Amino acid sequence: MKATKVNPETAEKVKLTPEEKAQRKAKRARTRKIVLKVLIVLAVLLAAFILVTTVITWIGNAANNKKAKSFAKVEYESQLVPTLDEHGNYAFVTDRELKVLQLTDIHIGGGWMSLKKDAQALNAVAAMVTAEKPDLVIVTGDISYPVPFQAGTFNNKPSAKMFATLMESLGVYWTLGFGNHDTELYSFYTREEIAAKVYENNPDYPHCLFKSGPEETDGVGNQIITVRQSSGLISQLIYVLDSHSYRDGDFLGILWKYDNIHENQVDWYVDTLKTYDAENKAKGATDMIKSTLFFHIPLTEFKDAWFEYVKNDLKDTDDVKMIYGTAGESGRVICCGIGEDNLFETVKYLGSTQAIFCGHDHYNYFSLDYKGIRLTYGMSVDYLAYPGIYKVGAQRGCTVITFAPDGSFNCTAENYYQKKYATLYDKEVVPTEEPTVKMDVK
Repeated sequence: MKATKVNPETAEKVKLTPEEKAQRKAKRARTRKIVLKVLIVLAVLLAAFILVTTVITWIGNAANNKKAKSFAKVEYESQLVPTLDEHGNYAFVTDRELKVLQLTDIHIGGGWMSLKKDAQALNAVAAMVTAEKPDLVIVTGDISYPVPFQAGTFNNKPSAKMFATLMESLGVYWTLGFGNHDTELYSFYTREEIAAKVYENNPDYPHCLFKSGPEETDGVGNQIITVRQSSGLISQLIYVLDSHSYRDGDFLGILWKYDNIHENQVDWYVDTLKTYDAENKAKGATDMIKSTLFFHIPLTEFKDAWFEYVKNDLKDTDDVKMIYGTAGESGRVICCGIGEDNLFETVKYLGSTQAIFCGHDHYNYFSLDYKGIRLTYGMSVDYLAYPGIYKVGAQRGCTVITFAPDGSFNCTAENYYQKKYATLYDKEVVPTEEPTVKMDVK
């Protein structure tokens, strides 16, 4: 193709002279050099940024892991040690009350942007577990928060290991049900991988009782823990379920389209419940076996119950009896699964499960009775995920649940900023007033 230029007076193309060709070629070469230099500078800056943040993350996580190891073991008068039953599920044998501590939404980032808040979360967990001395800790999801624009990392393994290290230092038995943030689509590791690499049968964490659950049932971490009397009778079945993450194409969770408990999980719950109930009756039990459920994302019945209570001017109705707490979330208030499931209906029909505990909505911490079933939000720990939540304290804490030998239970919400939760490191000072109840129930 011949090199030409356009005459501005005639708008006709004219042939370039050799000198003009050389000038144009030189100009293009200079442009390419400038672009190349800019790209090289950007690449160097990016490499330097990655190097610096990687070093900061490594040093910061090492410091937080050291902090996790610095907490002393919880002192028990007589610590219960679980064993495996004939079905391969963990069992606590006791004729006294069993104390369970529900923690939820720890949100450890594990990246350079979240180091201080990760340390605060570790400190809060250690203080509450140490003071309460529970027989078992159940975390209802979101131990990890590998969201890069807040944590500074996609890697969800360091945060999982950091929490497991803390619990091992405390010497307390614990398990978890996965939350939506534990394994995001963009996270380095899937549920199966995190379970295998960190939580399940890890010799470094012998106090972790996590089990992946039956392969034929949807989700990772569908588990049963039994509480038995010395006579062999089961006084309580504790179910931990995987409530999954997102659905309907909301792969990144930005549309808040949360999943539900799946049908085959409900089937598994029914089958195992009937199996244990039959065994209990064979040993002399006359009443239906008692049970409780723990998972991350609330059922739609949490929303139905709360809205019915609010629409009745914050007064009890025939179906709703408020026990304690409030909903501090704005907008939709209850971020439950958007699909249909029949778990609550099944629970009602079988008459075994007395209570359902969840997390997910960090500012909600109410407990109410809905159609004879206790629905309870655990108090959250989160310092990181919600913008500005590290400055607020009314919702931060734990839920203490006691199971009596007769199968009955009691639960209370315990705020972290009480004096009884003495910390090894400084505890931040934040407002702890309860938020105003949100009245928008559209």
